[in-house]
Formats: sequence, C-alpha cells, structure tokens
Amino acid sequence: MTILDSFSVVLYLYWMILLLITMASLILAILAFRRGSQPFVIASAWALGVALLLAAVPVGDPAPVAFTVVIALAALVLAVIGGGPAAVLALQLATKDSVAPGSHGGIMVGTDPAAVVADSAATAATPTAVHEVLRGGLTIGILERLAVAGAILAGFPEALAVVVAIKGVGRFTELASSEARERFIIGTFASLIWACACVILVSLAQS
Repeated sequence: MTILDSFSVVLYLYWMILLLITMASLILAILAFRRGSQPFVIASAWALGVALLLAAVPVGDPAPVAFTVVIALAALVLAVIGGGPAAVLALQLATKDSVAPGSHGGIMVGTDPAAVVADSAATAATPTAVHEVLRGGLTIGILERLAVAGAILAGFPEALAVVVAIKGVGRFTELASSEARERFIIGTFASLIWACACVILVSLAQS
C-alpha cells in the first residue's frame, strides 16, 4: 500500500467517524424528543459538540459528495428534532422549573384569585386570571428551525432575521407577562443556536 492509499484510508475513516458521531447525536435527539429526558438531550449536545470539533480539524481535502449529502440531511433532521429538547432543557435550567407548562404546549401565567392574600392591597388589586400563552410552541419551533437550517444550507442566511421577525410579530400580544417574555427569549435563542450549530457542522464538513 502506497502512502497515498494510506492517506485515503485515513480520510475515509475520518469521514465515517464524523458521520457516525453525527448519527449518534441524531438518535439521541430523537430519543430526547420522544421521551423528554434530560440525559438524552445532554448526550446529544455532547455528541454534536464532538462532531463540530472533529469537523473543524483541517484534513486538506473536502468530503466526498455522497458523504456531504448524507451528513447534510442528518444535520437538517438533527436541527429540527434536537432543537426542541435543547430549548426545553435551557428553559428548565434558566427557570428552575418555576414556570408551569400548559396543556397546549404553552405556559400558564397570571394570578390565581384563590391564592391572593385577603388584605387591603390585594383586595384593591384586580388579579389576572390564569391563562395559557405561547401555545403551539412545539410546532412553531419545528417550523422555525426547518426554515432557518434550510435557508442557511441554501445560501440564504438573511432568512434568519426574517424568521425571528415573523415569530416576534406573531407572539407580540402574548409577551405582556415577564414569564412569557423570558420563555420566548430563552427558547428562541436556544432553538436557533442549536439549528445554527447543525448547519455549521455541514459547512465544516464541506471545507
């Protein structure tokens, strides 16, 4: 075996390992999405981080076309599926589970009138009834990450600003409470960072 052949074998192993780690992150993300388990989310994030570090290693030659297509598809699915559990984990860590989830994918905000202390200040105040805001967050998040990752992969990163603007305008009337604003900002940033990390993986693999 010549030196050139040995180098080709090493490159092949490098690309296969990168693909396997990416697929491992995807499988863990799917498990996290289905079971809502924090350990799966954390493991998927670690695998994605390892894949990013490995892809950043300069190897001289770009990945083969077939490999690029496979890893691009895997990264796109990983961005869409894994971003949801990642956003939920970020929210749980930031709010310490103090925000009650709603039955339609939102959060419960407002003041329960029965829980208001019967003093003069509380009597003068008019409590806001408990209601659910930011409904449909799961579906919106999936569409958001699909649009962002797909647009960046297609060479149109400007779409990121468009997606964030549309989401902000659509949710504007629901952001009156501090709980809703906090969840909106943290969830959106975590979701977008995850999607962008998956796209960066594809970009590094192509370079």
